Order: sequence, then structure tokens, then C-alpha cells
Amino acid sequence: MTESLDNCTRRIYVLLSRTHTTPARLIRFLTKEPYSHASIALDVELKELYSFARKHIHNPFDCGFIEEDIEAGIFGMDKNVYCSVYEVPVTEEQYRIIREEINVFRKNRDVYQYNYTGLAGVMFGKSVTDGKHFFCSQFVSHIFYKSGVRLFTKSNGLIRPYDFHIRLREHCIYQGKLSEYRSFLRYRQKGIKVEMYMEEVAQAI
Repeated sequence: MTESLDNCTRRIYVLLSRTHTTPARLIRFLTKEPYSHASIALDVELKELYSFARKHIHNPFDCGFIEEDIEAGIFGMDKNVYCSVYEVPVTEEQYRIIREEINVFRKNRDVYQYNYTGLAGVMFGKSVTDGKHFFCSQFVSHIFYKSGVRLFTKSNGLIRPYDFHIRLREHCIYQGKLSEYRSFLRYRQKGIKVEMYMEEVAQAI
């Protein structure tokens, strides 16, 4: 993020989540980190939310580029998914490029595959990238990189979900249950004490 904040009139959102599926538990066990999944959104309500993950709820082996819904699928099934949401300032041009890059994935979703080899590689500090295979955090980092937003100095193939928390912790706007996130936004719009609400949600988990 090298641009002056004065030029950053748009916002992109990063969602880090901790589900209770078996693959998610395994990832957290191996990484010893609190988050197992990363997604990128074009809006604060997370209605335009994208990542690489399972395409069908009951098949963890059929994975690829997906458009996520925080009220459906894996997220909708589990009301106790813990998450953090980060607001990243970007310029109009960077926002345009990010949207265009995501549209490339949307239009060619059958071309892109889940990077199982890369997921194993990142556990051992080895980057596996070919431009067609991605795991969730690699995809999110790739989209930022293509727009000129340099969040990391290391390869996209080495980025884990928790790396976003370390890099963007000062841009965190929410921590708590994902199922409560849109209620949080309504509280914020009404001017209710947002910090207290966030704290209460976090303590309830």
C-alpha cells in the first residue's frame, strides 16, 4: 500500500474466517494459526465475495474459484464461524483493476483449479505457482498484487490467511461471529457504540 491515503477513495475488504470443517481444522492444526480461510470482497457488506474453496458443501475435494455468500453454504450452515474483516484503502484505478481481475476468474472459472500442491508447499515454505492453480490466500494476494497493491514482499504462493491479519491489523473493522457481521454494520450506521458491540461479540465466542 504505497499510495497516499488522500488518493485512496475506494475500499476493498479482506475476510479471514475460521470454520469448523475437517479440512479447516487440519489447516489450523498444521499452521498453528487461528484462521484457515481468506476471501476478498468488493463491498463492505461482503455481497461480492470471492475465494478459492469447495464448490459444493458436502464435497471438500471439488474445489476452485467460487462466489461466496456469508449467509449460505459453509458459512450459512455454521452460525459460530469466527472471522475478522479488514478494510483496505485503494485508488479508483486499483479498484477498477481488482474488479477486472476478478471478472477474469468469473468468466473463466473452469480454467482455474484449486492449488492442492501449493497448499502443501506453503506448509514447508515452498511456493508453487503456475497462474492457473490457487488456494484461498494465494488468490487474494494475487488479486491485490495485480492491481499494484503490494501487501507482501514474499511470493503469493507463500501467503497464509494469518499473514493478512499481521499486515492489515490496523485496518480491522470487525472481529466476531460472521453471522453477526451485517448486524454490526447496522449498528455502526446508526452510530451505536461499535467498539463495545465488537467486544461483546468477541467475548461471546
